[in-house]
Amino acid sequence: MYLGADFIMSLIHFISRRLRSTEGDSFTRTIIYFAIGTIALCVTVILLAHALILGFKTEIKAKVFGFWGHIQITSFNLNNTFESPPILENQTFYPALDSVGQIDYEDELESGQVVKRTTYGGIRHIQAYALKPGILTRKDNLEGIILKGVGTDFDWDFLEEYMLEGEPIRLTDTVPSRDIWVSATTASRLRLKLHDDLIVYFIQENRQVERRFQVAGIYKTGLEEYDKKFALVDIRQIRAVNDWPVNAVTGFEVFVDDLRDLDPFTAHIYYDWLPDDLYIESIRQKFPAIFDWVDLQDINEQVLIILMLIVAMINLITVLLILILERFTMVGILKALGAHDQMIRSIFIRMTLRILLWGMGIGNVMALIIGSVQARYGWMKLDESEYYLSVVPIRWDPWFFLLLNGMFLIVAFLTLWIPSMYIKRIQPVKAIRFK
Repeated sequence: MYLGADFIMSLIHFISRRLRSTEGDSFTRTIIYFAIGTIALCVTVILLAHALILGFKTEIKAKVFGFWGHIQITSFNLNNTFESPPILENQTFYPALDSVGQIDYEDELESGQVVKRTTYGGIRHIQAYALKPGILTRKDNLEGIILKGVGTDFDWDFLEEYMLEGEPIRLTDTVPSRDIWVSATTASRLRLKLHDDLIVYFIQENRQVERRFQVAGIYKTGLEEYDKKFALVDIRQIRAVNDWPVNAVTGFEVFVDDLRDLDPFTAHIYYDWLPDDLYIESIRQKFPAIFDWVDLQDINEQVLIILMLIVAMINLITVLLILILERFTMVGILKALGAHDQMIRSIFIRMTLRILLWGMGIGNVMALIIGSVQARYGWMKLDESEYYLSVVPIRWDPWFFLLLNGMFLIVAFLTLWIPSMYIKRIQPVKAIRFK
């Protein structure tokens, strides 16, 4: 007699539901709860690890870029003493690059094939800057410092996030501002407070030049390498010390909307905008060690995901085998009544997938709760001198949630067919006799 597909599906659903109702009558209940807990823990660890690594990468890159920008344009005779030859501010690309949106470019794959792509975003901002090393003094204290001169085009949004106290440098059209922004590290060493006066000495053409400043702001990024070296002043102060013309700068900083567009826009500016006497360098070229270190976190995350998937799949396989062995006699009876292997496999896979869905649901909720509490209250702290951050950063990626849950379902479904093949080896006569 032929049984319709709807009847078979209804029968599978009925048997699965009846089996669930009797789970509390056997030791299988404990095994099932353990499997749900393990899967929930795996999902929670993966989601939190990804959110932590993504937040860590975002925060570190944001701090570095806040000082240097994504792309730097300087004199072709750049040296490592922060005493680069000046270039003129009136360039064809400044501030025209501000209006550049998405661009099309060609990308060469490892196979040698060239494909056409479009950038994810455009150029967000370009600003001029000037650098000058000096010696910062107050009373009997001395501190080597690199003054970074900024103008009216400077983007203060980054530093306002790390400002401990004070306000942006006041830039007027009449005279250069005497305001200076120092780091908390410098302020601590020199015992500086807001509105304190200090003196900076420069060596210019074998003579000493003195400039007086007043502390207008104190910041702390957590990047000790930069905090102990840099201070911000009016760019006109640097021009005056160096005897530069009013339109001279050390270079330009370019910010892009999406970091994935770093290389395409570097090439675009070089070939389509840059004069022959200027030099362009991306932040990836300037600080390759930072990018290599950040990229290493991706490898750690991939290893973690693979390990957690393996643990979850082993638990699911174990639970499925336990369910089959415990219902060994039932499988034999169903076969004796004419049920085919496909139908019986579907019953047990359906039960195991229910365990998986419960574990995934609990894991997603746990990850969201723990991550949200950390993002709001920052109860997990870090040693800022070692990790550059004072608290564990959390940054969610909704697409990763969907990808991870989809990957768990697909991998679990494919994996569960392996132990379910054991049902084929069960012979009705032996199974019933075993009872």
